[in-house]
Amino acid sequence: MQAQNAGVGTNGTSMSTFLTSQEMQELISVDRSTVYRMAEDGRLPGVKVGRQWRFPADRVAAQLGLAGGVDTLRSVTEVRDAPRATDRPVVAGLLRPDDAQSIADLIGELFEVMAVITDIDGHPITDVANPCGYYGAIAEQPNAVDACMSQWRVFADEPHVAPRWVRTHLGFLCARTFLWVDLKPVGMIVVGGVTPPSWPPHPSFVESIADELGLPPQALRDSVHDTWDLDLAAQRRVLRLLPTFGDLVSQIITARRRERDGGGAPEAARTAVTQIRTQHQVPQGGDRS
Repeated sequence: MQAQNAGVGTNGTSMSTFLTSQEMQELISVDRSTVYRMAEDGRLPGVKVGRQWRFPADRVAAQLGLAGGVDTLRSVTEVRDAPRATDRPVVAGLLRPDDAQSIADLIGELFEVMAVITDIDGHPITDVANPCGYYGAIAEQPNAVDACMSQWRVFADEPHVAPRWVRTHLGFLCARTFLWVDLKPVGMIVVGGVTPPSWPPHPSFVESIADELGLPPQALRDSVHDTWDLDLAAQRRVLRLLPTFGDLVSQIITARRRERDGGGAPEAARTAVTQIRTQHQVPQGGDRS
């Protein structure tokens, strides 16, 4: 990606670096008409220069949730031309199972929510960490993972890059952040099981979920109150910090990819894993309702 520099300010400092519409297409993996629509309605930070859209890199980095801002965007850009075995990295092959599960477990413990890591198609590559009782009752059914995967696929297609809380078809709130390699989303960290407003749901909703999963309605009625209860401040905190984990995991899989393709040292991936495992202290979080 050869982003354009808008020039130098009067005080000698560099002005904003801008991305083109084509670069935004590649960055968020959508067609150009979608980029234009997202810019027009404010979902992407952009400015119109004549008939052309340009996107300030600093605001794009913030929108993507890249913790390092433009520097992270630039560092990810630098590996675009590195040797690649495939055009679409398989995140399951770049994250060791024990690393992936320990990260999901840490996120679940840190935020007191459910957490799972998936590929970009919504296939889980970890077990669901820290499940609430309501999800635990659902997860006992053989088709429960399929029901969740359909929701995770929806998250992959969600046009908002920054995480936000979404009410799922199972009723509780979930949010996701992307994992990136070569500026392409290759996976997700999904958190959820959070109590939404107006909970518990109407009995007819519980019965419809029970019917979908082949469960006795009473089994869900007994567990529907057992979700993760986060106040608004805790919910905002999750949305603020979740991209940091996405950024760190993206560093791991990028380093592993470069290591696999002969372009990087294994220490980089190990350092990122250690950083995730050791730098976060578990604070007070939510309680189950």
